[in-house]
Amino acid sequence: MEATTVKTHATFSGGVHPAGNKELTAHKPTVAAAVPKRVVIPLSQHIGAPSKPLVVIGQEIKKGERIGESGGFVSAPVHASVSGKVAAIGNFPHVLGMDVTSIVIESDGMDEWVSGLRETPDYGVLSPDELKKMVQEAGIVGMGGATFPTHVKLSPPKEKPVDVVILNGAECEPYLTSDHRLMLEKPKEIIEGLKILMKILNVKKGYVGIEANKPDAVESMKKAVAGSPEIQVWPVMVKYPQGAEKMLIKAIAGRTVPAGGLPMDIGVVVQNVGTAAAIYDAVRYGRPLIERYVTVTGRGVKDPKNFLARIGTPFSQLIEEAGGLTESAAKVISGGPMMGISQYTLDVPVIKGTSGILVLPESEVSTRPYGPCIRCARCIDACPMKLQPSLLGIFIEKGHYEDAREYNLMDCFECGSCTFVCPANRPMVQWVKKAKKELAKKKN
Repeated sequence: MEATTVKTHATFSGGVHPAGNKELTAHKPTVAAAVPKRVVIPLSQHIGAPSKPLVVIGQEIKKGERIGESGGFVSAPVHASVSGKVAAIGNFPHVLGMDVTSIVIESDGMDEWVSGLRETPDYGVLSPDELKKMVQEAGIVGMGGATFPTHVKLSPPKEKPVDVVILNGAECEPYLTSDHRLMLEKPKEIIEGLKILMKILNVKKGYVGIEANKPDAVESMKKAVAGSPEIQVWPVMVKYPQGAEKMLIKAIAGRTVPAGGLPMDIGVVVQNVGTAAAIYDAVRYGRPLIERYVTVTGRGVKDPKNFLARIGTPFSQLIEEAGGLTESAAKVISGGPMMGISQYTLDVPVIKGTSGILVLPESEVSTRPYGPCIRCARCIDACPMKLQPSLLGIFIEKGHYEDAREYNLMDCFECGSCTFVCPANRPMVQWVKKAKKELAKKKN
């Protein structure tokens, strides 16, 4: 039997079907964005402790040089994405909506790599620990948006053995096509990255999950796994949020992550296809994570494109390279329309988790106020986690955060399916984020 013959169109219960709008960029090959004249590189580009600066103002820096060291085990180092001089270290706007400590580098136009980067053509002979150390030192984090430090995911406790690795190429978020293009343009690198992940975890079975509306990506990845029977390409049903790791695990492995649990609790590790490609670059060529694929899209930009952009590139530059804003541009979102975060300035930089920049025109931005819950239960039907969003919303609206916690608030991963189907336009995702922050304050 062929290695790539698999069951197709697996899925999960719940979910919604928002308009994809991927035709704006899915057919457009990725182009390299111009090297920025000035990059702003946040020391917080990952879940966990911020990195600590290793440089001083005025210091000469080379591309790929480490400029921030890990602030703890759940942390990741940060590297310069251009060569030049450190111009500032201070608080600058971040895509999450606050100012964070960042390092500003003025490019010298030379774009020279730091010396000492080691190529390893025979990386197959390295031990799992050696490979994991290379991943950690390259500053690799989850590039699907979660930005969890990858080396931490690759360090499960002994009592939780992992036997399955799943690469997430579903890219279910509307508008975004950066992962799609990556699978068309760098399929072999992705698969080599997956093999490295499998070796680190001592896993014999790997999957690549891709939504079935990307047949060219499915075919591209199938060709890349030819001759590798331990890896299967697995088309999944087109439904949002199919790319959420718990949903992908359910669809492909048939396993359910327990409430409050992690994928490693059921023997699974999920990584984004972009993360796998970055792992290959780090292990084979010694390159740290200093650039990523970014989709700049929406009907609020004149010429939507897919870019290979340096970390620290300002949103304003990529939007200009995509033709600039249209006259009707009304909202800029980091990410997609379902889980992305609206931006108040275009001075924010691309970070490791920036998969897309979406610009919506006035005609696609709702200004309708929200109303009271009408108890229609559409949100309950749509919730992929089988929660009761309507009740959570009522609790949070009244400030009853502990009651919301009792109804499994912490299992919500903020996919926005409930908000999408709500006829009363209730902002449940914002409320959930607020409640989690308030509960975290009490815990601290």
